[in-house]
Amino acid sequence: MGGVNGVSRRTALTLIGGGAAGFLARSARGAGADGPPALLKRRIPCTGEELPAIGLGTWQIFDVGSGAGARGPLADVLARFVSRGGRLVDTSPMYGRAETVLGALAAEAKLLPSLFVATKVWTRGKSSGLEQMERSLRLLGKVDLMQVHNLLDVDTQLASIRDLKAAGRVRYAGVTHYTSSAYADLARVLRKEKPDFLQVNYSVAEPGAGESLVPLAADLGVAVIANRPFGGGEALRRALGTPLPAWAAEAGCASWAQVFLKWILADPAVTCAIPATSKVSHLEDDLGAAAPPLPDAAWRKRARDAIAAL
Repeated sequence: MGGVNGVSRRTALTLIGGGAAGFLARSARGAGADGPPALLKRRIPCTGEELPAIGLGTWQIFDVGSGAGARGPLADVLARFVSRGGRLVDTSPMYGRAETVLGALAAEAKLLPSLFVATKVWTRGKSSGLEQMERSLRLLGKVDLMQVHNLLDVDTQLASIRDLKAAGRVRYAGVTHYTSSAYADLARVLRKEKPDFLQVNYSVAEPGAGESLVPLAADLGVAVIANRPFGGGEALRRALGTPLPAWAAEAGCASWAQVFLKWILADPAVTCAIPATSKVSHLEDDLGAAAPPLPDAAWRKRARDAIAAL
């Protein structure tokens, strides 16, 4: 889950002037000597496979109909995401038509080989779980990471995911949640099961997972996907109503969205953050956070205090 709707970042980018405009113009020309830098990558602890540290969420954004007007912007975002080196796209059967739309767009543009596809199982019972996972595999064309959504029937579903993994049908197993009330349960599952991935809400607006859960995942060698990177969107909407502070530039941030994302990526235990968007300009802005420099602890504290005060 993650992303922000309604409030345009164009306003904020206009406020900060030509620096961001120049960045976006360079991004539009593509990577190269004069283009944006390569995306920061992080290794999946259990295999060493590298993933770009900014991924793409699909919650709400990809839950659209079949018309070109609805799907066209998403096709543009997905194509640009891949052309800029992005890989991880996260979805779920809980997200309405998102799996259907993602699978169709990836197939039409022949992007599937370039993507690291993450989805979830969200049901009770072994047979129901296997049926849902088979449907996801059909809709998406492949699944790299299968996760137990919000820990629902976690023992049963995680066992089935591991069977699929052993059979070579999926490559990684994970668990997810998006609320702080689940942290104790997530910690229990991490210690007991040591899944390949943990997906959890973690941001400058919702920093609680960084106090014990994310460090626990690092200690156990579990990759971390940060969902709700903009605090569900409300925190970013409040930030967009204020000028970007001068200290943001110390970490190379050209927008408030980059402040949020760089705060997350400054934690080396985070493998990938997954903002969601239907706009190429917002995608470019998000991907700009996966470039040096990364902020230090003092900068992170300043950002956290600033967001808390909004």
